Amino acid sequence: MKCFVYLRVSGKAQITGDGFLRQFRSCREYAKLHNLQIVNLFRDKGVSGTTELEDRPALSELFAALEENGVKTILIEKVDRLARDLLLQETIIGDMLKSGYTLLSCCEPDLCSSDPSRILIRQIFGAIAQYDRAMTVLKLRGARQRIKAREGRCEGRKGWGNDPDRPWEKPILDRMIAMKGEGLTPERIAQVLNSEGVPTRGTKKGRSPWLPPTIAKILARQ
Repeated sequence: MKCFVYLRVSGKAQITGDGFLRQFRSCREYAKLHNLQIVNLFRDKGVSGTTELEDRPALSELFAALEENGVKTILIEKVDRLARDLLLQETIIGDMLKSGYTLLSCCEPDLCSSDPSRILIRQIFGAIAQYDRAMTVLKLRGARQRIKAREGRCEGRKGWGNDPDRPWEKPILDRMIAMKGEGLTPERIAQVLNSEGVPTRGTKKGRSPWLPPTIAKILARQ
């Protein structure tokens, strides 16, 4: 059976470290043991596990490739490589299952099983990853506050539609909000934006599609 492999490291310094190599080795060994053929590799470099999907180009490209190449299986080292936010994790997994895809984890057997005990264990691991991420955020926030106190400013990346350096995003955000007000679901909003060729932020020339979990998370912040 053919599969895609998804790898992710969150820190810029980890790009040149052994994170990608460790993850790939785990996936390669798992594929060998389970008679899987790895046909493509997707790597998100220096991307947080809580980042919206439109800002994760490799994961967006993977979803697009699933639609085009007939491959239905995705292999990851463990679930926190997919997401470190519990809601985002469950949204992505649920969307994959509804689309008929299979998600496999080297470290978590039966990751997508519908058995209640398996779901509970998966969500516990997701909650732990989210807590770990929250603690990291607190440490980084403290560092930013120290920089701001020392240099007078320290700004992070703005959310979709709220970045003054990307004024073209605001009309798209307003349209999403309007469509939601008309009763359209994130799935339907994604279909409309994709049919019109509306570009996503983190991809070249907008080739990667809008995904329902991305739209749901953007709208949830408004």
